[in-house]
This record gives sequence, structure tokens and C-alpha cells, in this order.
Amino acid sequence: MAEDNEARSATFPAPPLGRFYEIGGRRLLVYRAGSGDPSVVILPGAGAVGLDYFNVQQGAAKVVESIVYDRAGTGWSDRVPLPRSSTEVTDELAELLAVVGIDPPYLLVGHSLGGLYARHFATRFPEMVSGLVLLDPAHEDYDAFMPEELRDSKDDRMAQAQAATDQAMALELPEEVLAFYRMLFEAEVTGWPEAVRAPLIDAHVSPEWFKVGFLEATNLDDLYREIREAGPLPDLPMIVLCSMGVDDFRRAVAGGMSEEVFAQEIDGRHRLYEQFASSIPKGECRPVEGVGHVTMHLRRGNLVLAAINDVLRN
Repeated sequence: MAEDNEARSATFPAPPLGRFYEIGGRRLLVYRAGSGDPSVVILPGAGAVGLDYFNVQQGAAKVVESIVYDRAGTGWSDRVPLPRSSTEVTDELAELLAVVGIDPPYLLVGHSLGGLYARHFATRFPEMVSGLVLLDPAHEDYDAFMPEELRDSKDDRMAQAQAATDQAMALELPEEVLAFYRMLFEAEVTGWPEAVRAPLIDAHVSPEWFKVGFLEATNLDDLYREIREAGPLPDLPMIVLCSMGVDDFRRAVAGGMSEEVFAQEIDGRHRLYEQFASSIPKGECRPVEGVGHVTMHLRRGNLVLAAINDVLRN
């Protein structure tokens, strides 16, 4: 399995956009658009890839240079053993941006797991970051803000996640599961250029990409330990966007969770991000109504862009 995980992702057609840069003997996919400083760098969530943020990137590129990329082991980039430490991921990003020739400082836009990596990058390399826009970022105190029912079921959820990972590793995903997720993805990117939309959806519903999505987030406790040990964020402009709804992707993995618990989960997340944003002088939390964790940037790209522009002005 290790050999399979390290193999180059050669089973898919060439990516619809971008080019490869070699970092440490690995090819990483990068797509650049626009011009102007500071450059906006988008860090995808687990199970996501750079081109999932195509709409946000194109909007940001009207003002400054905007970059999306696939981390090693994900998307169209070369395969590596997963999961990895945040130190490995942030070192890789720093080296990649230098090789591509993008000068700091950067405005980092991080979603979910990418939000944790963006925070860690800013803490480790404060002189290289001009600001942060974080979309439902993974956070080490998340469970403490969750309703009791979700905290009590953490072990069950971890067991379910492990079972799902084992199934994905075995590449035994039922066709009806793949068809269901295809339908969800297609509904979210209906207005995108077909040359980007079609290959992106095809790759997302492949067993290989499903496997990668599970694997990358299987070391959250270790990642949380890293971020705690890294120390506080530097004093920089930061906007945290908090999804205030539930999307079909969340419902699909929630196992019949009640609407009451969904509401408690959203309230806990909002309280966490309010507290987190207030931990630095220029931090702000903005609720994003009517969307869930996975679809925030797809359905409310205008609000993500507004946050980017506000941080740029700051």
C-alpha cells in the first residue's frame, strides 16, 4: 500500500489548468492568475484540491496575483505517504512559493484543514504573511465547543472514520456512493467552464481521490499538538468566516443527526471562531448564513472575496 500511495497520479488526464513545479523530487500542481501584490495563496481543505477554489481565485485575480495548488499527496500532485505533519506541509509551501518565484508577503486563504496549515505557516514565518482569511478552519479546541452528544460520540466517529478509511484504502466504494457525490459536486459548480468542471468532477469521484481525502486528515491530534506548540499568531489582519448552515455533504456523513444537534454544532463553531478571532487585535469573525462547511466558498464566493479585499486594504 505504501508503494501505491507514493506512486505518481498517472491514472487521470492532465489537469485542465496550471503547471507542475518540482519540490524535493516531487511534482506539485500550481495555477497562477492575475498580477499585483500581495499575492493571495489558497490552501485547500482535506479532500479538496486547488481548482475547487477556481471561482474565488478568479475573483481575487482581478485585483492581485492569486495562486491555487495541490499539496503533495493530493489532487494532481505526486503521491507521498499520508498523513503528513503540518511542519512538512508548511515547509513545502514555503519552498514551492520560492521556486515558483512568488515574493512574500502572502495573504493566505485557508479552508478547514488548509486553515490550520495557514495558521501554522503564519506562526512559523510571520515575516512572509500579510494577512489571513480562514474558512471554517480546523482548530485544536473544536471538540470543547461541541454539544455533549457530539463529544460523547467522538470515539464512535473516529471508529467510523477509520472504517471509512479502510474501505477507501481498499478501493471498494459502492457505485451508488460515487454517483451520489458526483451529483452533489455537479450541483455546486454548474456555472463553471466545462473544461475545468468536467475533469475536476471526474477526478473527485474516483476511488483514488476519495482515499486521499480520508488519509490526509487521519492525524488531527498530532496536528493540533503541533499548532499548540507553535505558539500564538503574530499580530496581523485576520478574518474568520463561519458557516452557519448545513449542506448535503455534512448530512451525508452525519448518520441521521437531529436538527437540534446540527444547530448546537453550528452555535459551538460560531462561539469558537468568535473567541479565536478575538485572540489577536486585528481578528474578526464573520458568520456566513445559509451554507455549510464544504460549500461556503462555492455558494458564497462573493463573501470570501469581500473578506480577501478587506484584508488587502488592511
